[in-house]
Amino acid sequence: MLANLPRPLLRLFHHAAHLWFRLARPLTMGVRAVVLDEGGRVFLVRHSYLKGWHLPGGGVEVGETALEALARELREEGHIELTGAPVLHGVYLNTFVTRRDHVLVYVVRAFRQTEARGGDREIVETGFFPVDNLPEATARGSRERLAEVLAGAPASALW
Repeated sequence: MLANLPRPLLRLFHHAAHLWFRLARPLTMGVRAVVLDEGGRVFLVRHSYLKGWHLPGGGVEVGETALEALARELREEGHIELTGAPVLHGVYLNTFVTRRDHVLVYVVRAFRQTEARGGDREIVETGFFPVDNLPEATARGSRERLAEVLAGAPASALW
C-alpha cells in the first residue's frame, strides 16, 4: 500500500503518476469536497507530498463515477461517509501540474465521521476548522472555493 512507502518514495511515485497520466490520458479529472459540519467548520487535510492544508479529494479512476470517487476519497482521507447527496458546486481547470486536469468541487453537509483520522505517511493530519480561523497554511485554491461556497465570492473557472 502506498501509505507504507517512505515519504521521498511517495513523492516520487506521486510525480511519476502525474507524468504517466499526462502521457496516457488526454484529460484527468479529480474531485474535492467542501465538507461542512453542523457547527459550520470545514474538514481539511494535510498531505505528506503537498504543502499546506487542502480540501479532501483525489483522482477519479477509470470506470469510476465522480460521486464514487468522492465517496472513496472521503472514506480514505477522513473516515467520512456520505449520508446524503453532495451538491456539485463547480468544475475548475487545475494547471498546477498539467493543463489537462479538471477538478469537480462538491459541497457535503450530510455525512458522518466514523472515527477521527490519524496521520500516516500519506495523510499527515486532518481536522475540522472554523471557516473564519483556518490554518495559516491553507492552500489558496481551498480558500477560494470556501469563499465561493460560503461568502458568495464570484466563481472562477481556474483552480
